[in-house]
Amino acid sequence: MARYTGPAWKVSRRLKYSTLESEKEFALGKNGKERRRYAPGQHGQRRAKLSEYGIQLQEKQKVRFTYGLSEKQFRNLFDKAGKMTGKHGDNFLILLETRLDNLVYRMGFASTRRQARQLVNHQHILVDGKKCDIPSYLVKPGQTIAVKESSKGIAFIHEAIDQNFARKEYVSVDNEKLEGKFVRLPERSEVLPEIKENLIVEFYNR
Repeated sequence: MARYTGPAWKVSRRLKYSTLESEKEFALGKNGKERRRYAPGQHGQRRAKLSEYGIQLQEKQKVRFTYGLSEKQFRNLFDKAGKMTGKHGDNFLILLETRLDNLVYRMGFASTRRQARQLVNHQHILVDGKKCDIPSYLVKPGQTIAVKESSKGIAFIHEAIDQNFARKEYVSVDNEKLEGKFVRLPERSEVLPEIKENLIVEFYNR
């Protein structure tokens, strides 16, 4: 399954969950009215009872669309987490957070993960002083992430820095140098606390 490239708020509306971790998804639309928070269609407001499979699938889709991964990428990382010691679900969410595109977003160099992925793909980002254009690169604690010198004038990077929306305590950032450090692995409580990762494990192990 290819990566979804359409409007994020449409997915959030269907899942009833903010995949951008922000209420901005439900801001005013083109008609000046607030975007609806329920699923589309004439029956969108009905509370249809989901099956056990449906509940597990919905939880998986919430996380997959939040990080913007294709199904194959998502499953591969899930399998990698299963080979680690500790809880499978916890390890999976932590691995998702260590992706380079996600950490560029967490450091505030981009206002969305999709924007962060674009920065990485276009070689605007350095890891330990070297170019890295692989969004799925798994960053290790202690590594530095910086905006390339010739790219520091990009307007939306400075706009994102001013918003300081998604920054977490497991990263440290120098806003002037546009450089940050992945200080430590995140704790489970710091990553999508409303997500029930056990449902994702059950979905793939069914």
